[in-house]
Amino acid sequence: MTSAPLAPSASPVLSRRAGLMRGSAIRELLKLTEQQQIISFGGGLPASEVLPVEAIAEAAGRVLATTGAAALQYGATEGIRPLREFIAERMRRKGIPATPDDVLVTSGAQQGLDLIGRLFLDPGAGVVTEAPTFLGALQAFSAYEPRILGAAVDDRGVRLDLLEERLRLRPRFLYVLPNFQNPSGVTLAPLRRPALLELAARHDVTVVEDDPYGELRYEGEPLPPLASLDPDHVIHLGSFSKILAPGLRVGWMVGPRTLIRKLALLKQGADLHTGTLVQHLVTEVCRDGFLDRHIPRILAVHRERRDAMLEALARHFPPSVRWTRPLGGLFLWVTLPSDCDAEALLQSALARDVAFVPGACFFPDASGRNCFRLNFSYAPPTLIAEGIRRLGKVLHAALRHS
Repeated sequence: MTSAPLAPSASPVLSRRAGLMRGSAIRELLKLTEQQQIISFGGGLPASEVLPVEAIAEAAGRVLATTGAAALQYGATEGIRPLREFIAERMRRKGIPATPDDVLVTSGAQQGLDLIGRLFLDPGAGVVTEAPTFLGALQAFSAYEPRILGAAVDDRGVRLDLLEERLRLRPRFLYVLPNFQNPSGVTLAPLRRPALLELAARHDVTVVEDDPYGELRYEGEPLPPLASLDPDHVIHLGSFSKILAPGLRVGWMVGPRTLIRKLALLKQGADLHTGTLVQHLVTEVCRDGFLDRHIPRILAVHRERRDAMLEALARHFPPSVRWTRPLGGLFLWVTLPSDCDAEALLQSALARDVAFVPGACFFPDASGRNCFRLNFSYAPPTLIAEGIRRLGKVLHAALRHS
């Protein structure tokens, strides 16, 4: 007997949260820029030349030869002990009083942002961010349907007068990137750091300090992490993506032990633990001071590219356009006259085979339409010069007709 064909199933019923999900403008843009002819200033990619391919290949061989099956087994949710010891020691060098039990290894710092959103946020709860801020953080937090309250950034970091207004609204936490902020490239000024913590303490708000770029300083002296100034009220996020390799997807959180334990419970439900093999691999490649030798090489390459972009901007951009001068990190921020639309300019730029990220996606309220972000770390200096020259032509043409 031949069975009747099954009727097409109805569309699956998805959660309200699924209906709120939006793709990353940067991820979508990167699909376009995979075309070889496009000069991309869009992503946050480190220079390919500084990725330690040989060191990682050698470390992988040693891990499999010496650690064997243990590197391929399940592991503790918190992360393997040797890696947590390494991270804790590195945090102590920055003045953060961490022990291995204060460390949670994550699948990239991005997972840390998602876990923090899950821990703190209910629908309608408040969270304060800088404006602009990291697009990935807005994506992670938005999944939990909060009210995201932005506090504007100037050339010395988040404005404390505006921050205090937002903190009076009793948010669940404050999210900041104090060093070479993504997307603006600005650094939170030394005197604003303790003042920010005092404001947060006065309003009883936990501070989430995201610091993936802190070791990528090209000039000036390092500034104290917020977590070193108030370790009892700050969750500090870090990542090996910018100082080793982003493809490894290994990050960490350091914070008050009671919160780290709760975050570990949430991580159990997400992925059980970060990949054991990559944790052993990172531990092995970082032993014997490798990062202390490798990071100066990263700095030399990225500094040259930052300088090449700043020089090209001064040469080719119209005088009515302003940009930041970052002391480190991977990005700078361009501000156009108020009546310009960076989204429209992107289409003209892509026609000239150049890409950037329009600014609106970095704001909780989608403002900043006359701004855009440029990445200077990925393209070599010759392509930076050519790409900025092309962008300059786009801007000159647009401003003539505005």
